[in-house]
Amino acid sequence: MSDNIKGNRKALAAVTSLFFMWGFITCMNDLLIPHLKDSFELSYLQSMLVQTAFFGAYFIVSIIYFLTSTTIGDPISKIGYRNGIVAGLAICALGCGLFAPAANMVSYPMFLVALFILASGVTIIQIAANPFVAILGAEKTASSRLNMAQGLNSLGYTIAPVVGGALIFGSTHVGPESVVAPYMVLGGAFLFLGTAFFLVRLPALGVSKNSKGGGDLLRRPYFVAGMLAIFFYVGGEVAVGSVFINYLGLEDVKGFAPHTADKFLAFYWGSLMIGRFVGAISLSDMASVGKKVGWMILATAIGSAVIFVVSFKNWQTGEVVLRFGDAVPYAGLLLLNLLFFYLGRSKPSRMVGLFSLAAIGLLVAATTARGDLAMWSLIGVGLLNSIMWSNIFTLSIQGLKERASQGSSLLVMMILGGAIVPPVQGALADAWGLRASMWLIVGCYVYLAAFGIFGRRLQSAKKKEAREADREPVVLH
Repeated sequence: MSDNIKGNRKALAAVTSLFFMWGFITCMNDLLIPHLKDSFELSYLQSMLVQTAFFGAYFIVSIIYFLTSTTIGDPISKIGYRNGIVAGLAICALGCGLFAPAANMVSYPMFLVALFILASGVTIIQIAANPFVAILGAEKTASSRLNMAQGLNSLGYTIAPVVGGALIFGSTHVGPESVVAPYMVLGGAFLFLGTAFFLVRLPALGVSKNSKGGGDLLRRPYFVAGMLAIFFYVGGEVAVGSVFINYLGLEDVKGFAPHTADKFLAFYWGSLMIGRFVGAISLSDMASVGKKVGWMILATAIGSAVIFVVSFKNWQTGEVVLRFGDAVPYAGLLLLNLLFFYLGRSKPSRMVGLFSLAAIGLLVAATTARGDLAMWSLIGVGLLNSIMWSNIFTLSIQGLKERASQGSSLLVMMILGGAIVPPVQGALADAWGLRASMWLIVGCYVYLAAFGIFGRRLQSAKKKEAREADREPVVLH
């Protein structure tokens, strides 16, 4: 085994640890929304500004990054992936630290400022980490590597509702003060990671030190379609997580209190973890179909066990909220997920189309049904979300080579969907009710289905884009 391959694997392991952290910190928003809504007596629209502040930072920081790259050169290319990651981690720690003065001031706007700064750091990490993982190996297995990294991201999402929920909803403090301790701990973790990455060596990838331009990327139909797909995917995914606790609290759904609903939120985000690990195996270059299927089933079983263990009871009170027999519908969803992986045949565009159509069906059921059917249908959307980001991302940047970080900044910018869709849904929920507002999310997945199904018609345009891009090979130093 060459030193380059060993270096790549070590670098991949180091960078993917970041995916866990930003998954955890992002999922904390779903706990903040109902908590701050009660603490400050906010409307749905006002409480959804948590997501606007957080995901709005993605848009603002990404567009600044892109404009900088088109004028004086790509910042990541100039300072390197490691330094970009360290800078992002330091900004994350600063954002977490601002939760203490926000609580002391009893100021909702100050919380939004803290979230904006925190998310600015996460944005910089994402701009560096996503293309780094994608190009750290063969292009044909880029989706597999990103799915694996996103699986760890979803593990953070899975654990956050249980750990964060216990710290926030189970705190002896009342009001905004209960969120300070969790974010101080997270701030310390970001500082630790920043120090570790400052000391570690990552492979230097062959990118141009003077990479400029980038506006022409917006003249490439397939890339623009991918940008919109990221917008609607993130908007839909975040909107489901944002309303999940309140939706399960509706009397005609389950009537759960927040400290019970947060356990099922772990099922929603944990489903992404399962799907992404299964997707990493499905999209890998593993030759044996039998082994691939076996590993997919094993990943599903282990992931399901992890979710059930962290979710089946309130670990503070000992109250059992979910018995094994109650989760039988989830087993059906897991079988549906494996079926769609089989039908997708490991082809990214086909998988996006099929998974989006299935998600539309589950969202319609969640919106129109009552009780367990509504709850498990909404949870099932998490399984189908699992492969969206990695497949849309790698399809969009395919062929960009050393300009991958420029393309990445535009794609990350479209995480703006997470800032726009939830507050729009919140306004609809205030006007027409939470159940009716769910139809907005259905509309997001209609676009994703169209992108996956009709995207093949843009394949010729995509191939032309690849020919126009500089095909200088990736070089490891």
